[in-house]
Amino acid sequence: MPQISKKAQNMPASPIRKLVPFSDAAKERGIEVFHLNIGQPDLETPQRALEAVRNYTEKVVKYSPSQGTLSYRKKLCEYYDKVGVHVEPDEMIITTGGSEALLMSFMTIMDPDDEVIIPEPFYANYNGFAKNVGVKVKPIYSSIETGFALPDISEFEKAITPRTKAILICNPNNPTGYLYSKEEMETLRQIVLKYDIFLISDEVYREFCYEKATHYSALNLKGIEDHVILIDSASKRFSACGIRIGRMISKNKELIAAAMKFAQARLSPPTFGQVAGEAALDSPQSYYDDIVREYESRRDVCIEGIKKIEGAYCPIPKGAFYIVAHLPIDDSERFCKWMLTDFNHNGKTVMMAPASGFYSTEGRGTQEVRISYCLKKEDLNEAMSILHEALKVYPGKTN
Repeated sequence: MPQISKKAQNMPASPIRKLVPFSDAAKERGIEVFHLNIGQPDLETPQRALEAVRNYTEKVVKYSPSQGTLSYRKKLCEYYDKVGVHVEPDEMIITTGGSEALLMSFMTIMDPDDEVIIPEPFYANYNGFAKNVGVKVKPIYSSIETGFALPDISEFEKAITPRTKAILICNPNNPTGYLYSKEEMETLRQIVLKYDIFLISDEVYREFCYEKATHYSALNLKGIEDHVILIDSASKRFSACGIRIGRMISKNKELIAAAMKFAQARLSPPTFGQVAGEAALDSPQSYYDDIVREYESRRDVCIEGIKKIEGAYCPIPKGAFYIVAHLPIDDSERFCKWMLTDFNHNGKTVMMAPASGFYSTEGRGTQEVRISYCLKKEDLNEAMSILHEALKVYPGKTN
């Protein structure tokens, strides 16, 4: 029988989706499952985006330009101006989601066996993208005790080798919800300049900042413009994950020209996704204000619920819509699976993502789970109560 590639064999399974067969089986048994495992926003996609697709009048759905439609890129420039970031249409490439933007960035700046430094825990698919192109992830530890703050500059310097090509951050962070401060971003600027490497900044959760905190973009850092690659997406901002529209942005003309070769090889980003994404940018400021207010209140429901659980704790995240919580458990993957296979409370249970899957270092995150608060507050309240009940009877509970 023909063998699949070693690359395929070594691709890590998604900690967010790997337990789906168990949740499906629970539902088949009649158990209601509250999904706290995935960052799928439940707030409505802006109607103007949906209407733009419905009102599409072209007789043929053609390939769009490989770089993305000029009208959409110009509209995005207007959006970035409003958030204090100036970019030009030729400094961005529209991609099939932020995922393709990240993959394209890796392929453009790194060769096989080059290294990228990422503070862990980090979005699990970063590992997958790195495996895809033969790049090595060098994790540096940010702990729950510090609220997942940026590690000290010395930790970065310990990890840097002659093969280091980039530092990758997610700001605000998935899975932790941590929002990097201007001072922390300035620390990254110093490292990038000193070692002449790239800074890839995944900013897809930019709008989701709480307690009146403000987001500081990597493109606001002075003197490293040619070092920065900004990753962005319409998915979370507009509750439009399915339109699969993202972008990579850089002021480095050589980098954009090189990335365009990959963009041309995959032909073009989705036409209807760009139509929807462009229309969504006309959403009023009240749209952003309302979603931030709603998610902040949902965050607070989860934090209060975790506080009621003996032996559990979590930092208070200032961004995104995730919490990483420490629970009194022996193994997060075993616990999350047990919740789906062996436990229910009044016919209901909770699905979470084991935080161990967001660490690259073996053995970390075994007592942590990632909770996504993308459900309405009533459901989150009930989910927290179910989690509380589960931990009373979980056989692997620790002190």
